[in-house]
Parts: sequence; C-alpha cells; structure tokens
Amino acid sequence: MSGIVTLIAGLLFGFGLALSSMTHPQVVLGFLDVTGAWDPSLVLVLAGAVGVTLTGFYALRGLKKPLLADAFSVASSTKIDRPLIAGSILFGIGWGIGGYCPGPAIALLAAPNQELWIILPALLVGYALHEYLIGRRSK
Repeated sequence: MSGIVTLIAGLLFGFGLALSSMTHPQVVLGFLDVTGAWDPSLVLVLAGAVGVTLTGFYALRGLKKPLLADAFSVASSTKIDRPLIAGSILFGIGWGIGGYCPGPAIALLAAPNQELWIILPALLVGYALHEYLIGRRSK
C-alpha cells in the first residue's frame, strides 16, 4: 500500500513541477540571475510548497506514528560538516550550470528533451561517484 501512496505522491510532485514550469531550466536560471532579468516565480512556487507542507504538518501534528509506517523517519545527524557543505556547493554549481536539480530532471522523463539525455546520466554518474567515495571513506 505504501508503494502506491509513494507513486501517487511522486506523480503529484512531478505534475506540480511541470505545471509551475520548474522543469524548464530557463525559469530556474532566470530566478538565479539576480543581476539580470530576474524571474521571481520560483519564490511563489516555494511559498506554495511551504504553505501546503505547514498545513499538512499542522493537521498531522498529533499522530503518534505515520499512517503507513511503524515510525517517523527523522534524520539522526543535525551537524553541519564538510561533506554537507561540499555537497551543497556541488549541488548549487550543477543546478546553476545545468538549470536542473534532480526532481525536475527526473520529472522531465514524462516529456523529455535533448538536455535530459545529458543531465540524467550526469546525475547518475554523480550519484555513483558519491557512493564510491563514501564507500572508500567508511572502510
């Protein structure tokens, strides 16, 4: 059952990204271009997402456990360390250069363009490289 709910949530998320034009890199790059033709529409999408999330958290605040799981999944680490900062910088650089973050890039599979066939393999290589380096570091 949780797999079906996850699929529905992912489809809803992808539809929202497409509806708000967040799968178009020119919209994202326009937001990041604060010294040029700045496009504030991403702020409106973010505000809508935060509003929906806060409403959901408020409505579900009294639950002892999630509806479809045994316990809530909460991050065990709250420290800001070098890997977090380095990953954030690399994520920002990739987003700024390509105009895609992973969510919109994957959502673009529904209506692919030629950029997707460059961005998606790059995301997968980056993920594999991360797993390789983290695996070596933890040994």
